[in-house]
Amino acid sequence: MEQILRANARWIDETWEKIHRKLSKVCIRSREKLPFTSVNGVHDDHSHIRNDWTNGFWPGMMWLMYVGTGYEEYRKTAERAELLMDPVLEDYKSLHHDVGFMWIPASVANYRITGNKAAGNKSLFLASTLFSRYNIDGRYIRAWNNWCDTAFDLDKTRTIVDCMMNIPLLYWASEELKDERFTRVAMAHADTTMRDHIREDGSIIHVVTHDIQTGQRVKLGFFPGGGYNEDTSWSRGVAWAIYGFVISYMHTKAQRYLDTAILCADHFIRESQKTGYIPLADFYAPKAYHCLDASSAMTAVCGIIEIAKALGGDRGNYYMGEAMKILRATEAYACNYTDEEDALVTKATGFCPRPGRPGTEIEIPLIFADFFFVEAMLKLKGNTFQMW
Repeated sequence: MEQILRANARWIDETWEKIHRKLSKVCIRSREKLPFTSVNGVHDDHSHIRNDWTNGFWPGMMWLMYVGTGYEEYRKTAERAELLMDPVLEDYKSLHHDVGFMWIPASVANYRITGNKAAGNKSLFLASTLFSRYNIDGRYIRAWNNWCDTAFDLDKTRTIVDCMMNIPLLYWASEELKDERFTRVAMAHADTTMRDHIREDGSIIHVVTHDIQTGQRVKLGFFPGGGYNEDTSWSRGVAWAIYGFVISYMHTKAQRYLDTAILCADHFIRESQKTGYIPLADFYAPKAYHCLDASSAMTAVCGIIEIAKALGGDRGNYYMGEAMKILRATEAYACNYTDEEDALVTKATGFCPRPGRPGTEIEIPLIFADFFFVEAMLKLKGNTFQMW
């Protein structure tokens, strides 16, 4: 791996400098926002959407940049963004399964980096809300809220592959409190996700519906989630699985989680090779519905780098090499370092288009693409800070 990193060292350093040069300005002019995308080059503001699952990525990216540069303006923006998020805590019913996505990069990162006790205390309360969503009989963490969906049968609940990126909040709480119950719940959910969301070829089922009493899968998909249909492979869902399962391995050292991350990474790499290492939003969608998704690339690369580090040797070299190919191809295609554009990554896709749905956020800036791009670059710089 060291040889691969040395071969790419100049590109890594130059790219990091371009990121810092740009974000050192953006962090100041977007300080009073929680960006989701940019419109005509200017960050929008989702601070009024209290339970937006993406709101934590802006403060998280600021913390990553602070760790990587020491520039105080990043810390100031991260702390301000967390304050902008706090009103969601006034409404318990609005909290959902994505409290991990929201608060790991915000309050947990704050606590890890600065030791801020208020941020740590808040994070423990939020970990407890995620813990409380655990279905004991079904052995999974429930996605979404029944009281938000009156048309949904109350004897059924859903799981979502994205939640593999929420359960690190439980691993952190377990370590912080020296209480293994949080880890045991996280592992139970990961095991159910392995069983019900991961196919033999490493592709994923985005959303699964369960019988609330038994936990058994009662149907596949949900309209059908982020992909083209229930039988296709939404690339960002695969990326959540890659990174989520290798994170679970990092916290537990359970080999089955590393094996699952590798299975999904092999699928992601194999399919991305077909499009010049820039992934489609859905690997199996018909050609008429093809669009590219830089956000899945940036997320998957973070996980593949950790797989490479876990494996070491020749296998580790292979995965690090493939991560570099995906990252460099996607960066060349999707990134904008000019002052005329607040976003870094401008070609991310929300949901894949399909008949009856034109798709959402097709190849536009999305804040989580920026976040995972910065996180991947920080890893390549050799920084050992672990956000998740």
